[in-house]
Amino acid sequence: MVQLAPETQDENSGFLIVRVVKEIWREITFGVGTWGALRPLVAALLAAVPFLFLGQHFNRQHRRGIEWGVLQIPLALTIVLWVGLYAWSIFDAWRDALAMTRHDQS
Repeated sequence: MVQLAPETQDENSGFLIVRVVKEIWREITFGVGTWGALRPLVAALLAAVPFLFLGQHFNRQHRRGIEWGVLQIPLALTIVLWVGLYAWSIFDAWRDALAMTRHDQS
């Protein structure tokens, strides 16, 4: 049976805690850092602002954001189709931001 000195146990346990915290943080952020993990969420939240399609602009897809902005004018006459475009824009912004995050990881 081997016993370590009290100083060695304290040093190792402190180092172990840091390693555990780092590993938990890496798992939470999918290994891409804080911004990489939050980017899809920010894009979806911006896309949730009605009528502006900010999620697409956030993902640097300005053409798509402008096209959908123009498309919503006739769709606003039929609320059901406009709601579908609105819901799709939120999903699309989240999906594209997630793809960008995965691409940045490579």
